Amino acid sequence: MIETYVQNIKTALNGFDPTVLIILGSGLSVLADKIENKIVVPYTQIGFPKISVAGHKGELIAGTLGSKKVLCMNGRYHLYEGHSPALVKDMMSSFEKIGIREVIATNAAGSLRADMPAGSLMMITDHINFSGQNPLIGLNNDQEGPRFPDMSNAYDKDLQERMRTTARENQIKLYEGTYFFVVGPNFETKAEIKAFRLMGADAVGMSTVPEVIASVYFGMKVVGISVITNQSADIQTTALSHEETLFEARQAAVDLQGLVLKFLEK
Repeated sequence: MIETYVQNIKTALNGFDPTVLIILGSGLSVLADKIENKIVVPYTQIGFPKISVAGHKGELIAGTLGSKKVLCMNGRYHLYEGHSPALVKDMMSSFEKIGIREVIATNAAGSLRADMPAGSLMMITDHINFSGQNPLIGLNNDQEGPRFPDMSNAYDKDLQERMRTTARENQIKLYEGTYFFVVGPNFETKAEIKAFRLMGADAVGMSTVPEVIASVYFGMKVVGISVITNQSADIQTTALSHEETLFEARQAAVDLQGLVLKFLEK
């Protein structure tokens, strides 16, 4: 399937050669609106499965953002939809093969910290994979990547510093922390939240980590940003919902848009 994906992407892009991949989380498609000279390609045209989650359009958008040629995933796949983690590996392999070298992974996440409210941006400095799943499970091709890839710099330190500097120079409040990955689709119980905090988590969500693992495996550099859409059930007094996630994500997307645009100008 990888060869099919690669050929279909190249055909659709018609010679355009992006080097930066932006993965948009729930409700964050406003960033894609800023891309200039757009080429829009539905996932199904590439051969990717259909997206089934609200807030995820399911299309690739290529064009210019900041000073970079970018490819934007406007919508992503989640394990709770029933997709195999191997799908993520195949997709990231195809992106690397068309020339992607850097990945900006965004997501909507819940805060486990009282001092990090809804509407905040958190740069991901590390993650905890609590899903029990991994896109690298299966036979390994040593020509693609190592059997046991190093994840000690999964979120590239140089890109982190560039993002940190960008936020400071543009007076954008940027929290930092560890992202905790669960499969979902249910929101977490209060007991789970307590356990996640004890394990060192600052925010929790249902995406991103499979893409990051696969990106690092294929040698791409990653920087990650969580848009905080709610606080955890033991802090927030109202019931959690996907509708709230989408609403808060759209509100915070303005800051995310400004941060990413300035980051890509460097």
